[in-house]
Amino acid sequence: MRCKTLTAAAVALVMLTAGCSTLEKVVYRPDINQGNYLSPADVQKIHTGMTKQQVAYVLGTPMLHDPFGSDVWYYVFRQEPGHQGVTQQTLTLTFNGSDTLTNIDNKPTLTDQK
Repeated sequence: MRCKTLTAAAVALVMLTAGCSTLEKVVYRPDINQGNYLSPADVQKIHTGMTKQQVAYVLGTPMLHDPFGSDVWYYVFRQEPGHQGVTQQTLTLTFNGSDTLTNIDNKPTLTDQK
């Protein structure tokens, strides 16, 4: 009788702890990448004074345009590795009325990552 009670208690304990976070790392979760991937070398190629056409040639088309005009371009890259936190990099380019690049805002800074 005691053996049956211990077995039932062990089975109940295993069932209660099956959803704990220790087993979460065993389950495969794919990496999720979204947006414009920009290498640091590509970002270093752009500089103020370039035209929209030159920037689009180097970086490709932006993910977002300013909804109230076409003078701000947003390049957004969001990465969610399997069991790690989400990281996001945003490159904001501002153009003047004559389609010339006037400001580059890179948050967080794209550095050489391996």
